[in-house]
Amino acid sequence: MALQKRRMGRSRIRNRRSAWMASMNKPLVSTCPNCGEPRLPHRVCLHCGQYNGEQILAASEERE
Repeated sequence: MALQKRRMGRSRIRNRRSAWMASMNKPLVSTCPNCGEPRLPHRVCLHCGQYNGEQILAASEERE
């Protein structure tokens, strides 16, 4: 089993961990293929109400 040569400092470990977590916790935004509005991936578009090519919700113009 390999052993470490030098101990990593606490701040170095925490900086690496916080940078990794910051990149993982950012919400990714994609565009809706139907209307082109920004939306979260794997969720219904709140503007047009479609998901995976199917109408799930009523469109926002119809609701108003």
